[in-house]
Amino acid sequence: MHLLAADPDGAEPVVAGPAPSRAGLVVSKAVGGSVVRSRVARQLRHLLRAALPALPPGTRLVVRAAPGAATAGSAALDKDLRAALQRLAPTS
Repeated sequence: MHLLAADPDGAEPVVAGPAPSRAGLVVSKAVGGSVVRSRVARQLRHLLRAALPALPPGTRLVVRAAPGAATAGSAALDKDLRAALQRLAPTS
């Protein structure tokens, strides 16, 4: 997981208020076939939808699914995602 926090000095131009937080997913073939990768991506998107509002505005987040995500349940993915976000941004 990679986190790029918003620039506190406001170096990026702001048109109409701060930019929203955004997230991207990387689910490689190492996770499984296309059906498995799609399922993992759907689960992660659902979990990220709830986590993004807690991040500072303008944050960019990239989540890479490990091969173990293929067999992990939604609760385990949620726990791992929250733990990773806490490690990256302890104030959120």
